[in-house]
Amino acid sequence: MKDVEILITGAGPAGAATSLFLSKLKIPHTIIDKAGFPRDKICGDALSGKVVQVLNKIDSQIINEISENTNQYTGSYGLCFFAPNGKKLEVPFSMKPNTLKNAPGFISRRINFDNFLFNKLDKQFAIVEQQTELVDVVRVNDGIIAHLKNSNEIYQKKFTLIVGADGDRSIVSKKLNPVKKNLTHYCAALRAYYSGVTGAHENNFIELHFIKELLPGYFWIFPMSDGTANVGIGMLSEVVAKKKINLRKKMEEIIHTHPSIKNRFLNAKLEGEIHGWGLPLGSAQRTLSGDNFLLTGDAGSLIDPFTGEGIGNALLSGMLAAERISEAIVANKFDQEFLNGYEKKLYYSLRKELNLSRSIQKLAQNAWLFNLVVNKAIKNKTLRETMTCMFDDIDIRDRLRKPSFYFKLLVNG
Repeated sequence: MKDVEILITGAGPAGAATSLFLSKLKIPHTIIDKAGFPRDKICGDALSGKVVQVLNKIDSQIINEISENTNQYTGSYGLCFFAPNGKKLEVPFSMKPNTLKNAPGFISRRINFDNFLFNKLDKQFAIVEQQTELVDVVRVNDGIIAHLKNSNEIYQKKFTLIVGADGDRSIVSKKLNPVKKNLTHYCAALRAYYSGVTGAHENNFIELHFIKELLPGYFWIFPMSDGTANVGIGMLSEVVAKKKINLRKKMEEIIHTHPSIKNRFLNAKLEGEIHGWGLPLGSAQRTLSGDNFLLTGDAGSLIDPFTGEGIGNALLSGMLAAERISEAIVANKFDQEFLNGYEKKLYYSLRKELNLSRSIQKLAQNAWLFNLVVNKAIKNKTLRETMTCMFDDIDIRDRLRKPSFYFKLLVNG
């Protein structure tokens, strides 16, 4: 163990999860972040059921802590789809919400959630260095030399293994596994916080408004615990580039003029600024490991291509990365062939889900088809229940990409 130096670059959800699971396995390591915590991260702020599942594997008490902290976390029990024709479909996350001890999902500002995870890092096994930036990596025969920068100096240190958890602009990925940016598998998004937004669901359902000119993207409204709302817009980058769309103007236009939205913002006030960021989508499988390195979270392009949710996949990737690191230490193997077991297991868990989301993303470009599904689901209890079960059953979700599903809707109603 003394000869195995491990570096995790980034202390967001992916890096924090890797660290927390390594600590559970009693594996010493170093985790760095270029920022000082607490720090903000541009995001939609939704914590899915997958987030809850992975956090429960770290410590079953974590969700209880989150649930009890109503000042920073809002329990969410479902979502509202708004079709291009303006019709609303409510889809709960659970068929029996009254039987749940805690909410099936949560909404929290990333400045709070990320800081919560950061403070969970176990310093018995983790050397934690804030305001320390990875500026370069150089491969050597038996490891990787990391060039690190903090407020006092630039220095070098050799590591047996580096976990790239440093986000979309990952230095680890850029230097050790460069991939040309493909706008087909990338999303552009804006996020802002507004106070005074009216009409939120009583059970804090998140809202996805599939407006025709945004398809397959959407406009969202997520209720926050402090009475504000996380409001944003996301579109495929290739569509933004092709149609030369100004996302900021489009977002403001929707808020002020869209029939289903404008009245809810009559007395709303923008709190702070509108921020933009990019989302590397998991719609194309890529290499996530190599000699002496692994990529997790956004550094590995793992964001769901339909929903845009990435925190759950980031946490899952961190958990599986830690498991493979433990196996690598036992086998004393840190080459690409052995570490490849990490991405095989990760894609075994996510590939079908990501493929389905990619297929649904393509279908969502058709406004008439989206309207059809929502119109039928509003009238059909069985279909609504099927859509609820989609959140727990990937095989049920698979129906949405089969032509026979839509044929039955047309014929049977």
